[in-house]
Amino acid sequence: MRIAVVGATGMAGSRIAAEAVRRGHTVSGFSRSGGRGGAVEGVTPVTADATDPGAMARVAARHDVIVLATRQAPGAEDDVTSPVTTVLDAALGFGRRVVVIGGAGPLRSPDSDRLVVDDPRFVPPRWRTTAQASVDQFNACLAHPANWTYLSPPALFEPGERTGAYRRGGNRILVDTNGTSQISADDLAVAALDEIEDPEPGLRHFTVARWTPP
Repeated sequence: MRIAVVGATGMAGSRIAAEAVRRGHTVSGFSRSGGRGGAVEGVTPVTADATDPGAMARVAARHDVIVLATRQAPGAEDDVTSPVTTVLDAALGFGRRVVVIGGAGPLRSPDSDRLVVDDPRFVPPRWRTTAQASVDQFNACLAHPANWTYLSPPALFEPGERTGAYRRGGNRILVDTNGTSQISADDLAVAALDEIEDPEPGLRHFTVARWTPP
């Protein structure tokens, strides 16, 4: 497939781009920097802003799937809906699918129906603004008629080992026996590519977590 990764220099985007290359796809990486300082081998770097309708229309015209993996700069969380809406508008116009790499905020808590954004076990007060931004981003997707899937990482999402294994769930956060919810960025990339290559029909929102043996 021709895969566009918007936000290709970030932690999630760079690993998704690398995983797509590993699997033999043709990958273009879009970022405001054009890949300076964060280019991925085998990925064609392109300078583009996710809030630019013309640029995102060109992305949608030339690719089969768009992965949106942008993160707003600290203090700019209020503008989190602009990139996703711009990308979804472009995708709708060309009949493309979008996989949004979002946040854990819109997930349900493991033992209740409250959102993770309101559960201090997973979202301490210092992270709440960022988590709320992911809820706003998810709600923007819900309001949009484009073909999209929203992948929520677990509460802890950091660089780490690529094991190639993970647990997959629906819209409820996954925790291990210690109550920890985590995955490496590399294994999240494996999950994202698995969904891109073999999409679950009708899927809108799912999460993943580190696989632990029974």
